[in-house]
Amino acid sequence: YHRVSLFISSLILLAWTAALGVAGLWSAWVLVPLAIILVPFNFAPMRKSMISAPVFRGFRQVMPPMSRTEKEAIDAGTTWWEGDLFQGKPDWKKLHNYPQPRLTAEEQAFLDGPVEEACRMANDFQITHELADLPPELWAYLK
Repeated sequence: YHRVSLFISSLILLAWTAALGVAGLWSAWVLVPLAIILVPFNFAPMRKSMISAPVFRGFRQVMPPMSRTEKEAIDAGTTWWEGDLFQGKPDWKKLHNYPQPRLTAEEQAFLDGPVEEACRMANDFQITHELADLPPELWAYLK
């Protein structure tokens, strides 16, 4: 969560396990299999050859091939700011530095005119509790 490295996390886990072993909750020999498990995860070449490569091979066998449409969608553009967000390290300054979009005069007139009138005609309680639909006059206006 706070971007503690895998190596530091592994050391903390080993220290915690050792402390619980010293406290008598289990044998200190538990450290040996734990260390054997953690070593491949902490060294990139071992992790790639022993863990990542076999896992990806397995996924490659069960996943269908990427379609032409999927390839085109991936190649279509950038991820904009959402890419940072989904990587777990959003750059908030980058987001705030993007220029704010402005509505054109035509878009603003549409919102101020027909959209505002449609909202004025809508009654949420009537729509959700009485009619379970839009009132006929609102449907007529929208058409």
